[in-house]
Amino acid sequence: MQNLKLALVQTDIYWEDSGANLAMFEEKLWAMDQKVDIIVLPEMFTTGFTMNSANQAEPMNLHASKWLLQMAGQLKSIITGSVIIKEKGNYYNRLLWATPEGELLQYDKRHLFRMAGEDNYFSMGEENKTFTCKGWKIRPQICYDLRFPLWSRNSATPEGEMDFDLLFYVASWPASRVMAWDALLRARAVENLCYCVGVNRVGEDGNGVAYCGHSAAYGFKGEDIIQAGESAKISIVELDGKALLDYRTKFPAWKDSDSFSLD
Repeated sequence: MQNLKLALVQTDIYWEDSGANLAMFEEKLWAMDQKVDIIVLPEMFTTGFTMNSANQAEPMNLHASKWLLQMAGQLKSIITGSVIIKEKGNYYNRLLWATPEGELLQYDKRHLFRMAGEDNYFSMGEENKTFTCKGWKIRPQICYDLRFPLWSRNSATPEGEMDFDLLFYVASWPASRVMAWDALLRARAVENLCYCVGVNRVGEDGNGVAYCGHSAAYGFKGEDIIQAGESAKISIVELDGKALLDYRTKFPAWKDSDSFSLD
């Protein structure tokens, strides 16, 4: 595992205006002054967290998909974030993972935020996914998934080979509950013996909901690696792969974990 460099893009989002958002993100990404391996955008980065799925959705391989692949190819970086996708008559809050080689992978949000009615307008994802980059195994999650540790649980073989090394969340997590965001991101890192990264937006959406960022990266012992604060910014973080593997060897808590399965 080589070191892995990420760009965490914390920004406001234009309400239900995909064209404006793609232009805005493109400008920000081209202004980056260093090369990274993975660029992480917030949840529903083309629209904001809207339940207007029927009007804001697009099929796969249209505007957002093509934009992600184009930017990934030009910047030579993986780019990821979630958008509203319509597929076979259903709507999904879908994280897309675009690689410079032209591959487009996906993860559908499992836990739909019923307090905003998300479960009334979107279909639930059915399976976890694991992506790879530079020898790292990477588990994507979306916002409300953060509250459900069984879904993001790391497991290991008897030899200590773990499901993932990096767990990351893209989010539209309101400022009113940001203490939970801070606490749970750190907890997910510690309990899973992995790095944990969260990318949240700032600003106010079309429903008057305020967001205060707090995008962050935590180490496998729960230590702060980076805290992005509450303003729009791109934070660059480098994760040490050797340090993670060494710690898992010296502190093999995974050997005492309980076995489980998801039905």
